Amino acid sequence: MTTGVRRRMGVEERRQQLIGVALDLFSRRSPDEVSIDEIATAAGISRPLVYHYFPGKLSLYEAALRRASDDLAARFVEPHEGPLGARLLRVMRRYFDFVDVHGPGFSALMRGGPAVGSSTANALVDSVRQAAYVQILSHLGVTDPPARLELVVRSWISLAESTALIWLDGRRVPREELETQLVQDFAALAAVAAARDEELAALLGGLFGDEPGDGPFTDLATRLVSLASRD
Repeated sequence: MTTGVRRRMGVEERRQQLIGVALDLFSRRSPDEVSIDEIATAAGISRPLVYHYFPGKLSLYEAALRRASDDLAARFVEPHEGPLGARLLRVMRRYFDFVDVHGPGFSALMRGGPAVGSSTANALVDSVRQAAYVQILSHLGVTDPPARLELVVRSWISLAESTALIWLDGRRVPREELETQLVQDFAALAAVAAARDEELAALLGGLFGDEPGDGPFTDLATRLVSLASRD
């Protein structure tokens, strides 16, 4: 009979393990409710050893948030293939996959909290927003957006954040409906802005003109026409 021998980890490997353990715990409960003792137990090491790799809970919390922010930003990366509406819908599904799995951690990242300095939290959130902004512009084929388009894209990113935070508080609306609704919100915001900007109207007209009959943008137009025609 042989007994298992615990493998000794290198410094960076152990740090990454602790970040992963902390992120998992923060994903299930508010970070303020998770103690260093719990993190140590989950990692299979002693409390003093946690402090050997991280000065305190704050530094470990920041490292976990940084990994979460990198993961969330990556959810906006999407191949430039197929209609725009379908691409945005895939992005929203991955975005809500993250929100669904990392609810408390997502809330902590977006809202900040007493355990993390506001400057650190704000910088991480801003990095996610900027990454999302750059990705959406790339799908629109724009590098130097007109002012109204920048407002549309940044407003939509903020809307996705606030919608996800509200959804986490009870999950009263089916997730799939919200994902589609947010894609349609993008089209609605863009249409309102384009009505006041001929350059933007020409740009979006080319993008929306290629949408299939069963796409989320076309579905929105059909619903709006139906609503307007009611007595």
